[in-house]
Amino acid sequence: MRTMWRRARVERSSAAAFALCAAAIVATPAAAETIESALAKAYQNNPQLNAQRAIVRQTDEGVPQALSGYRPNINANASIGRQYSDVTQTIPPGAVFAGGPAVTFSAKGLSTPRSVGLTATQNFFNGQQTANKVRAAESQVAAARETLRMMESSVLLSAASIYMDMSRDSANLQVQQNNVRVLQRTLTDTRNRFNAGQVTDTDVAQAEAQLAAGEATQHSAESQLMTTRANYRRIIGVEAANLAAAAPVDRLAPANLNGAVAAGIAENPSVTAALYGVDVAQLQVKIAEGALWPSLTGQYSIQDQRDPQLLTPKLFTNTVTLNLSVPIYQGGTEYSAIRLDKENLNQQRLNVDQVRDQVRADVVQAWGQLQAAKAQVEAARRQNAAAERALTGVRNEALAGQRTTQDVLNAEQALVNARQSLLVAQHDRVVASFSLLSAVGRLSARELKLPVEIYDPQVHYHQVRDTWFGLRTPSGE
Repeated sequence: MRTMWRRARVERSSAAAFALCAAAIVATPAAAETIESALAKAYQNNPQLNAQRAIVRQTDEGVPQALSGYRPNINANASIGRQYSDVTQTIPPGAVFAGGPAVTFSAKGLSTPRSVGLTATQNFFNGQQTANKVRAAESQVAAARETLRMMESSVLLSAASIYMDMSRDSANLQVQQNNVRVLQRTLTDTRNRFNAGQVTDTDVAQAEAQLAAGEATQHSAESQLMTTRANYRRIIGVEAANLAAAAPVDRLAPANLNGAVAAGIAENPSVTAALYGVDVAQLQVKIAEGALWPSLTGQYSIQDQRDPQLLTPKLFTNTVTLNLSVPIYQGGTEYSAIRLDKENLNQQRLNVDQVRDQVRADVVQAWGQLQAAKAQVEAARRQNAAAERALTGVRNEALAGQRTTQDVLNAEQALVNARQSLLVAQHDRVVASFSLLSAVGRLSARELKLPVEIYDPQVHYHQVRDTWFGLRTPSGE
């Protein structure tokens, strides 16, 4: 009777341990870190995302550089030197007075020629090259913003994945720790039964082997959690602590596969970036064709010279010039450049088709993974319920002598495996929803309504677009 009471106590302890493990999986501790707050921290702190924002700001500077083609170029010059002159000059007959003879005189000496001047050049027409360069620069800015959207989506997906990895691995470690405690109690009970002559040494060895295997699995889970914790710190920017349960984001995704594919082709930033690449390539063709057009420039120059020559103490010039240049033949370089840019345009168009096909495949894959994850969660829950009933039944049958110690150990391991399967399924369910949102181009801080100030690349663009002077960046560097 005492042995049966001890067994019942072990059963209650085991059941309580597994109940505690299940509660740890779904419970939300006070003041917990939510997945939204973790994503917000990654949005603010991730160095890869911040570096991409810096790249967009660099691309913004291409627009004022292109706009400089509309503005004048003004140069000031000054010179001073030392000059030795030996001048002989003859004035023709009659130049001084009618019928007079020719006059010849010479002069030698040192002088200090010096001058100051100003030259301004303005382009009036260059085959629309400046206008097309501005449009190309603006398209490059738009493409850079789409690349930033891609990076934002990638970082947020990585952050959501590592958040779920951390939740899964933390819960898995708790499962393994509870499993070791249950196996320790099972081993103690088996040894007591062996001392009472109810089981053999083989049963004790089986319990010891199962406990050793459980301890090894626990150490492996600890190692995996350490790795995941380090990656969490790398991606999110802070240490992981008190992670709350996360919910899928299906509400933001299309309701069916066809809608998801259509949204991905229309909204995925990799597609829109490729389309802007086509625009840039088309404008590069027009820029190259502009080299075949005439160019018209105006120049204004003012120059004040002192002692430019030994016999000229002062020389002041004020010149306005209009220059027309008509290209006729330049060795064929310009024609080759046009053909090259046209081939690049064809390549960019083919790249758009390739990107669309890849996005379509990614959306279909993400959709399939999401549906599979939903089914796996339901199956894992049924597996857990069945494994719990099976363990209870095996233990009751073992009390009646109808089951062996190995049967109990196998049932306990089956329940542990079921717990692990549920953890993995819940992890995959949430990650798959974020993956689908990323594939259709809607994984962003704005769409998720994260508690963070949204980075607006247009602010920097408008700060520098029409800037004519200045060395400092808008941030003051």
